[in-house]
Amino acid sequence: MAAPSPGYSLTLRVQTPASITATSELAGAVGSAGAHITALDVTESNHTHMVVDVSCNTTDVAHGETVRAALDNLDGVSVRNVSDRTFLMHLGGKLSVTPKVALRNRDDLSRAYTPGVARVCMAIAENPADARNLTVKRNTIAVVTDGSAVLGLGNIGPAAALPVMEGKAALFKQFADVDAWPVCLDTQDTEEIIKIVKALAPVYGGVNLEDIAAPRCFEIEARLREELDIPVFHDDQHGTAIVTLAALLNAVKVVDKKIEDLRIVVSGVGAAGNAIIQLLMARGAKNIIACGRNGAISRNESYTDAHRIWLSQNTNPENFTGTLKEAVVGADVFIGVSAPNVLDEADIAAMNERAVVFAMANPDPEVDPEIAGRHAAVVATGRSDFPNQINNVLAFPGFFRGLLDAGVTEITDAMLLAAADAIAARVSESELNPGFIIPSVFDPQVASDVALAVQDAAAAK
Repeated sequence: MAAPSPGYSLTLRVQTPASITATSELAGAVGSAGAHITALDVTESNHTHMVVDVSCNTTDVAHGETVRAALDNLDGVSVRNVSDRTFLMHLGGKLSVTPKVALRNRDDLSRAYTPGVARVCMAIAENPADARNLTVKRNTIAVVTDGSAVLGLGNIGPAAALPVMEGKAALFKQFADVDAWPVCLDTQDTEEIIKIVKALAPVYGGVNLEDIAAPRCFEIEARLREELDIPVFHDDQHGTAIVTLAALLNAVKVVDKKIEDLRIVVSGVGAAGNAIIQLLMARGAKNIIACGRNGAISRNESYTDAHRIWLSQNTNPENFTGTLKEAVVGADVFIGVSAPNVLDEADIAAMNERAVVFAMANPDPEVDPEIAGRHAAVVATGRSDFPNQINNVLAFPGFFRGLLDAGVTEITDAMLLAAADAIAARVSESELNPGFIIPSVFDPQVASDVALAVQDAAAAK
């Protein structure tokens, strides 16, 4: 299923004999190797040779080597250099700090720093609430991770997690003008993480927990919510739940069904799966079967962690006890937040008529979307190279924008539901179709609509 992706984008600097067909021959070789050309730039040309920068998308590192070999095998052609455009984007990091005030002379310095800043310090010491107005606190988020569950890469540690947290901070700024900063902790001890985040909290107006493994993430979030006076949001849980519900609200319109009538199977009972199930139930879903590695969570089994116990007591009303493949037989909706290729074409064909499939494992989904589309009425993934990308970027920037602007300290289900409704509403009835059930992350109105919805929900509390 792997297709060329901008995530494996290369620029190959190629020297080739000068001729009127040189660039077309290079393009043909790259295309024959299965890559997608995105640009051809002639950087040097004379009567004997040309130097051409060939930019293309490949499927993985090995495919990039195949493309290079295809070019090297052309008569008289040599590849001088290969640049990985993803790594080039990350050189030096993706963030910087820029002052918001001018520091042009001694007067400016006296107000921004000493001696004038002392007056501001004393004002905050006398009234700590003034920190929201007189410091970066009112618009700054800590993006906190321990590196234990990074993307689909697993427990790779805090340093390796930093590029993801930088990216998260960049998205906050780009889509909602929220200042965010990576906080990658070199510990995976629950109590120590809680202690560190509490100690850092005076700087921030909110905490976005990210890529912390279950079940540790549940306790960390619950404790921080209880012990801090700023909002704490675990995006892997609640951001994923918001965008999943938003997509489903529109998908059921396409297939002409109601959420309360659906038989829903969720693959994955970690952070995302638990939050999705709880938010779907808050919206009215009544028949949800949660499946882990060993099959359906049911009342017939004994579980040791609180979240599986809760699932066994509150989901699966028919007490189904089979495997995931058995569970999807006759199901209206499949939601995957688990692992690649756990279902095949026969499984999707066995679902109910006008089925909905959300295969969101990244980078490789639970079932090939093209194959699922042969039988399901609506298919969505977490990938940007297929229709209907269910992407958390639709939720977390605007959600935090709303929290910060409203001065919210506690996140409620009403806010999560309101955010999902706002995202779903960005796809009008006239636009809605099987290939367009959720807006693009580049829709400029999404973040502001989500922010307003969160503020309205907070005001109605």
